[in-house]
Amino acid sequence: MTARRVRLAGRVQGVGFRPFVHRLASELGLAGSVQNLGGEVEVLVRGRIETIERFLRDVLERAPPLARPQIIGCIDATAASMASGPFLILDSAAERTARICVPPDSFTCAECLAELSDSADRRYRYPFVNCTQCGPRYTLIESLPYDRSRTTMAHFELCPSCAHEYSNPLDRRFHAEPVACPECGPSVWLDESGELSGMHPAQPAQGENALARAVEVLRRGGVLAVKGIGGYHLLCDARSDTAVERLRVRKRRPAKPLAVMFPEGATDPLEQVRQAVLLSGAEAQLLTCAARPIVLARKRPEAVLAAQVAPGLDEVGVFLPYSPLHHLLLSDFGGPVVATSGNLSGEPVLTEVEQARAGLAHVVDAMLHHDRPIARPADDSVVRSTLGRVRTLRWGRGLAPRELELPWRLERPVLATGGHLKTTLALAWDRRVVVSPHIGDLGTARARRVFAQVAGDLQRLYGVRAAEVVCDAHPDYASTRWAEASGLPVTRIWHHFAHASALAGEHDPSSTMLVFAWDGAGLGSDGTLWGGEGFIGAPGRWRRVASLRPFRVPGGEQAGRAPWRSAAGLCWELGHELPGIRVDPLVRAAWHRGLNCPQTSSAGRLFDAAAAWLLGLGETSYEGQGPMLLEAAAAGCPPEAAECAPLPCSYDTEGVLRLDWGPLVTQLTEASAALGSRGGPTVGSLAAHFHATLAASIAALAKELRSATGVERVGLTGGVFQNVLLTRLAHELLQRQGFEVLLSGEVPCNDGGLCYGQIIEHVAENTYRGFAGAGAPSSWHPQIGPAGGDMAQHVAASDTTTRKATEYGE
Repeated sequence: MTARRVRLAGRVQGVGFRPFVHRLASELGLAGSVQNLGGEVEVLVRGRIETIERFLRDVLERAPPLARPQIIGCIDATAASMASGPFLILDSAAERTARICVPPDSFTCAECLAELSDSADRRYRYPFVNCTQCGPRYTLIESLPYDRSRTTMAHFELCPSCAHEYSNPLDRRFHAEPVACPECGPSVWLDESGELSGMHPAQPAQGENALARAVEVLRRGGVLAVKGIGGYHLLCDARSDTAVERLRVRKRRPAKPLAVMFPEGATDPLEQVRQAVLLSGAEAQLLTCAARPIVLARKRPEAVLAAQVAPGLDEVGVFLPYSPLHHLLLSDFGGPVVATSGNLSGEPVLTEVEQARAGLAHVVDAMLHHDRPIARPADDSVVRSTLGRVRTLRWGRGLAPRELELPWRLERPVLATGGHLKTTLALAWDRRVVVSPHIGDLGTARARRVFAQVAGDLQRLYGVRAAEVVCDAHPDYASTRWAEASGLPVTRIWHHFAHASALAGEHDPSSTMLVFAWDGAGLGSDGTLWGGEGFIGAPGRWRRVASLRPFRVPGGEQAGRAPWRSAAGLCWELGHELPGIRVDPLVRAAWHRGLNCPQTSSAGRLFDAAAAWLLGLGETSYEGQGPMLLEAAAAGCPPEAAECAPLPCSYDTEGVLRLDWGPLVTQLTEASAALGSRGGPTVGSLAAHFHATLAASIAALAKELRSATGVERVGLTGGVFQNVLLTRLAHELLQRQGFEVLLSGEVPCNDGGLCYGQIIEHVAENTYRGFAGAGAPSSWHPQIGPAGGDMAQHVAASDTTTRKATEYGE
């Protein structure tokens, strides 16, 4: 007989890990105990050595589906001091040095769904059924260790039946902290006020009556607000043009695509989904995984979805119900519903009843509320399968908080604040970095309050207090201003360096690569707005080697929602008039005088301009609308990028290889005048040519830079590379030329991944700073191009750039 003291870390809390260990040890006849210690689990086990070894293997191989255990310590213990009786589950104990992991919210498991539909079960049709393998976590936990008293369920006192399940180690609800039933748990009720609600009762409908009336609202073509796990959704019949248009008008969301939730089929969960979209095997797996994300998939031409669900696009975001309440509503309704975020435009989802009543009353016909508090909002995750791999577009419910391992060890904790749009936060310490769920755009007071709450919650939940803050270099970002007001030392990171480092951090941050960081706009080290850049190096030592030819955009930031402004700036830069769009002479005069016309090298603005010329899109109602419509227009005309001539490029006086968009702009503006004429070009063919030309140009830039530097790895990142067509064409050409091509996968390539990139860039920058005085690493390349320059000059320039980034705006 022998004994072992085993420490396990990873995701081992809130996932039924202790009862699993108890059942496994009892099955093998082992004595001992299991106990939560902060965010870790300690197991004392006594028995024969061969049985203990099997136990340790099974702990990892047979762990519950949501668990991610890691054995971080295993030492001998004194067997004689351990009782030989039954294996015990001890009460949780707090340890300040514990490795805490906060689990994300999970979907409803098959066993709980079976109870939900079993008329003989006491939880039949109960909207809050859950167990240790499913249900809310991140949106429920107020502090750790993860015990009921530290969750938003604390004030729901367990009934005798639930208390028995909760305290029975052999029950699957043993220490399932959100456990409840109709006798002791949360409940639902319906507020009805709209003209399509069907009724105007003096008292709100409760329970089953509330569910029935909510479904009736949907059947009448009304709009329904539903409080879910991480906040409110807005629901309407996804097959009804009238219902979808009603939602759009009321929410003032005229064109942005809406996600659609489908009921699960009895034999095939994806039966109705397959009738609406074409699903690959990877997309089917994504839809049914534990995170239950929104998956972007190609629409079937014969789909019964309303045309206004995703107007002008060939993709739609689809997902399955993930909470018992959603399952009940979708099953009773019998068809797909639009399920979009219940919020004010750009804000985080609303989470409180009074917030919903104040903010959504003018949008909905009824509101289905519940009284389980939500500790913090969590919007739905969004993913896409591209080139055979899952690509995360938005970290949210089910995927976040997301923990990643750092390639270097941090000396002190750091909080990264991301950007201004698609904002997420990252907390890093030791070799760990945890990224928050999507918060959203920081343009409103509520969004900034949620941002501040999540910043505090991350530190409190993980027991880590940040000693410094890293943020974007743009002085007007709300996240930058928050960092400056934090009272902590602040380091600013150039926007596109963060993009490049996020990609490198996901792959190999120690090796040299060429990264194309293309997006809408971000502040560059020369004070202009970058967005079509190429960098050589690695995190902490990026060097700008390529860029789009710069141009001035009338109206500055207004161009993000006005593609005609980008189109005008490009045409005027070439000395041309803007075809087909009348422009106020005052705007033209201001451009000539350089008033509110910042210079940019943005690839995103080039896409906007193409949408203005080819689609006649002068104004947009959501970010990225022009590029998304342009990609959809090109879908029916698959281009051969290898047959397209790349744009010309040349070195400027600083040694940066500039890609000249002039010939492409001339082609498009001339061709757009012939659109609709007999025998003339089509919008689809021109849109396809636009994508193929840019892909060929990326490959040509990479080939030229390889001849100068020998670089063999090329990365594509930034919001522009959410465009599947451009990414696929560039990927094919680069691979054909022998490059290893790196794409974002787990980390979003858009601004949602900035906070992670800021952490990687900051840590690497500090790591490599010492090389400036002792000789640069061999992987650094001297400056290329006609400007020349030796290694010492490059290192000095890098230090100057870093210093400017740190001081910018102070």
